[in-house]
Amino acid sequence: MTTPSMSRAERIAALKAASKERVLILDGSWGVMFQKRGLSEDDYRGERFKHHDGQMKGNNDILCLTRPDIVGELHDAYYAAGADISETNTFSSTSIGQGEYAQEAAVRDMNLAGARIAREVADRWTAREPHKPRFVAGSIGPLPVMLSMSSDVNDPGARKVNFEQVYQAYREQVIALHDGGVDLFLVETITDTLNCKAAIKAILDIADEGYEPLPIWISGTITDRSGRTLSGQTVEAFWNSVRHAKPFAVGLNCALGADLMRPHIAELSRIADTLVSAYPNAGLPNAMGEYDEEPHQTGHQLHDWAEQGIVNILGGCCGTTPDHIRHVADAVRGLAPRPVPERPTAMRLAGLEPFELA
Repeated sequence: MTTPSMSRAERIAALKAASKERVLILDGSWGVMFQKRGLSEDDYRGERFKHHDGQMKGNNDILCLTRPDIVGELHDAYYAAGADISETNTFSSTSIGQGEYAQEAAVRDMNLAGARIAREVADRWTAREPHKPRFVAGSIGPLPVMLSMSSDVNDPGARKVNFEQVYQAYREQVIALHDGGVDLFLVETITDTLNCKAAIKAILDIADEGYEPLPIWISGTITDRSGRTLSGQTVEAFWNSVRHAKPFAVGLNCALGADLMRPHIAELSRIADTLVSAYPNAGLPNAMGEYDEEPHQTGHQLHDWAEQGIVNILGGCCGTTPDHIRHVADAVRGLAPRPVPERPTAMRLAGLEPFELA
């Protein structure tokens, strides 16, 4: 049990305790919910960016500064639907990500505001329902550039950024999220494992420098039926590449619906000696780019995963709404979380494929 007056260390302890008692619930999509609001260019600009050159509409993270009321309402809706954890609205809040909108200077403020909005709503729900504490995950999304793959088909060695630039972009973000009061870091929708490693290094480095260590949650993305990330790794190779961070949880999200994601989650469940998470899309997009899977369908499929004991955390990605999350929460209530296995000691390495030497 936790209260808003408790320290972050106490909240983290409560999160870990809750993960042993039940399948935890994450929130759902943010982009689709903002789209449903029919926001205008003025909503994105607010007063602060009223005279900014270029289009702002579509930069959802800037809403933390220009329409914090809408961001807070969405956190509130997901907690009301049964979410234990809600993500900050900071998926693209790095200097590299915001470079597409010429908003690099606003990055720290966006992350601070995103964390503080989520913290306020989470604490309000915890005060209301102390038997079910709510937690805040600092969302650290992918970048529009990759370290593992060439930016020029005619030059295999071409890169638009180097490791230090990616590291510094993530470092600025994680410090601001930490200062804003998140309970854990969620490095998500990972398409490039080397980018992910830069984020992990930033998180571990600030802990070494005196910041309170926070749990790390790592969520990769299998991009298609090949069963690989965009940078080419299998699920086991991906896990071998990030397990040194000793994450609180590892999992998969986005790109696939639950039916296509299941075999990859089952594999991760077999090999990962930590919590396993999954937040699939609401099926695959239709010809109009919209998602047709109904909330009860998502809830039914994820109920089966929980019943089969292969997951610890469930939520939704693209196309999912608070109603989807409500159905998932209802469907898994009372089911035991996946037991974390103990794996024998071995040297485990990875390129695109895993390698294990017992």
